[in-house]
Amino acid sequence: VAGMGAALLLISCGTGLFKGNLQVMVGNLYDTPEYASKRDSAFSIFYMAINIGALFAPTAAVEIMKYAQETLGVSEGDSYHFAFAVACVSLILSIAIYYSFRSTFRHVEGGTKAAGKNDQAGGQEISPAETKERIVALCLVFAVVIFFWMAFHQNGLTLTMFADEFTAKSSSGIESMAFDVTNLLFCIFIVYALFSLVQSKTGKGKAISAAVILASVCGLIYKYGALPESTAVSAPIFQQFNPCFVVALTPVSIALFGSLAKKGKEPSAPRKIALGMLVAAVGFMVMAIGSFGLPSSGEQAVATAAGTASFVSPNWLISTYLVLTFGELFLSPMGISFVSKVAPPKYKGMMMGGWFVATAIGNMLTAVGSFLWGTSLPLWQVWCVFIILCLISALFMFSIMKKLEKVAK
Repeated sequence: VAGMGAALLLISCGTGLFKGNLQVMVGNLYDTPEYASKRDSAFSIFYMAINIGALFAPTAAVEIMKYAQETLGVSEGDSYHFAFAVACVSLILSIAIYYSFRSTFRHVEGGTKAAGKNDQAGGQEISPAETKERIVALCLVFAVVIFFWMAFHQNGLTLTMFADEFTAKSSSGIESMAFDVTNLLFCIFIVYALFSLVQSKTGKGKAISAAVILASVCGLIYKYGALPESTAVSAPIFQQFNPCFVVALTPVSIALFGSLAKKGKEPSAPRKIALGMLVAAVGFMVMAIGSFGLPSSGEQAVATAAGTASFVSPNWLISTYLVLTFGELFLSPMGISFVSKVAPPKYKGMMMGGWFVATAIGNMLTAVGSFLWGTSLPLWQVWCVFIILCLISALFMFSIMKKLEKVAK
């Protein structure tokens, strides 16, 4: 227990030092006027890159532990060490990449005389009154973000409980292909290649894009032909859908906002955050519809023990993750972009830390879901609690929109 506590403490400290400062550096790349308009798109790409690793994490952990148990004869408890070892190697590689390319972004690290001169040259000094106004605006956004993460991170709690207790344990046919990360990769390649096909201005570019699409489609056809009669579905594997949808939908969101920007109709970052809350509410509406008529968790446990329990299609959860992820793309990268833009120059690191404090509080409040889950409430009412939270948060954002858009100018 002591070892686990120490490990979690070190991970928390490392994450705190890493994420906030990294996002400040990304924001600093777009402080100059010629790049300012690309800030939101940049953070969308940054957010997508983070989720590439998360896409492979569930499958990697499961397969490595399975290999350790079946091939090396390691017991289930000891097999966790192999999964943690992969995480250690990944972190070492990331450090190597950082220092290998540091010369290309050293100018945005901050904390140097050169950086200070650049800040003054860029005219970033603001009055105490404006500093206070910006900090107050950011704190209001942080308050909203708490409730978004409280709802969204049910994917690690009540949504996973739903997967474990109420979702079918096997799948077949086309539906079962979603539980193989290779098939998800083929779909992602098709999405990106389609965008490349449309945007390419040369015949060579279009040909390469078409070839990628054809190869990916052939890969999917081959995988479909090799499908087993039934594919086992475990609760942890559902964790791959959120990062998969983040990676796949990022070019869609960039294209959508890019098209609106050309027409002068692109929503501001605060308005995107409010819209993200509305989309999240829709995601839980999908769960409420899928859960209508299902018993409470306690009643389901009794029915399962008696062999009379009913289970729903995995498609309900997959559809929910799809909608929630779109809401996440409206809110999370846009929120980080907003913080990097609005935060007073002297407090950028602190304000980015405030974003993560709000995220952490939201993560802590996800426990509310477990309290609701253990009651006699029908499941659809449990999801309605999160629908209401998202709607209230969205209404609050819209009520202070003028204030937020003023400081974002």
